[in-house]
Amino acid sequence: MDGREQLIERSIPFLDEVKNMTAGPEVERWLNETYGPGSALYEDLSRLIKQGVEEGWAANIEVGGRRYRRSRLCEPMARTLNFSITAVYMDSQGGRMAVDYHDGEPGDADASFRGDYHGHPYGELNMVVPLDENAVLAGPSGWCHAGWTAPAPGSHHYPEVKGGALIALFFLPAGRISYDVKPPS
Repeated sequence: MDGREQLIERSIPFLDEVKNMTAGPEVERWLNETYGPGSALYEDLSRLIKQGVEEGWAANIEVGGRRYRRSRLCEPMARTLNFSITAVYMDSQGGRMAVDYHDGEPGDADASFRGDYHGHPYGELNMVVPLDENAVLAGPSGWCHAGWTAPAPGSHHYPEVKGGALIALFFLPAGRISYDVKPPS
């Protein structure tokens, strides 16, 4: 079984457990307490998604260059309880790109990088896997190092990283994500 298939198989019992939960602050707290860093699920999925990025089967489609890549690892299907699984690689360090929005100078540890603005019609369960020691992802409860964020149904935001590179492994109910929402002016 290849790494992608192992990641999907390892996710299925988790998806069965969360299939009737609604993303939001309570679920985010529960995810971090139950499946945060150090848990078997977090460590297994972290290892597999890092392997996927290294081997080129995860987060391998450039959205705006090498520093912002994503890929859907599986579409929603009965086997995954109608969740899709997607990997995103983001790196806040090292130069400007057409799609980024740095708050500081390139290479500045406090500079942040924003990806594409999007919405979550049914919410999102998002596992954050830092590749650099100080990498953090903005979530609805603030900056998240290693752990989980759970944007609620109807939420929308720019994915934003600072402090280096990370992988976001996210699970979307019914695979729903919307890139046609407009950011606030």
